[in-house]
Amino acid sequence: MDRLFEFVVNHYILASLFVAFLLAIFALETRRGGSKVSAQAAVNLINKDEAVVVDIRDRKDFGTGRITGSINIPLNSLKSRASELNRFKDKQIIIADKMGQHSSMAVKQLNAEGFNNVVRLGGGISEWKDANLPLVKK
Repeated sequence: MDRLFEFVVNHYILASLFVAFLLAIFALETRRGGSKVSAQAAVNLINKDEAVVVDIRDRKDFGTGRITGSINIPLNSLKSRASELNRFKDKQIIIADKMGQHSSMAVKQLNAEGFNNVVRLGGGISEWKDANLPLVKK
C-alpha cells in the first residue's frame, strides 16, 4: 500500500488521468443503459396500467416464469419485432431480462426505433423473484 501512495505522488499526472478515464467510463455506461426502476416501482406502474413489460429472455427462460402480462420478444429479434410495440408508445415500456445485464442494449435499440419512454427493470427477473413477486408459468 505504501508503494501505491509513492507511485501516485511520483506520477500524479498519470494517476489523475487514470481516475478521469474511470469516471468518464462510469458516466458513459450509466447514461447509455437508460434509467432503471425497482421491482416495486414496476409493480406500481403495471397496476396503474401505465406500463407494459417486455421480456427479452429467450422462449425457454420465458416459459419457466414470466411477469403477468409481459410480452416476450427475445433480444436477438427485438430490432425486427419492434413494430409490435407501436401500440404501447404512449405507455412506459419496462425491459426485463434474466439479471439486468442485457436490458441496456434493448433500451438503446428501442430508443433508436423512436420509443422514448423506455426503462429497464433493475436486477431483472432475479430481482423480481428476490422481492417475492409472482411469476406466471405457461
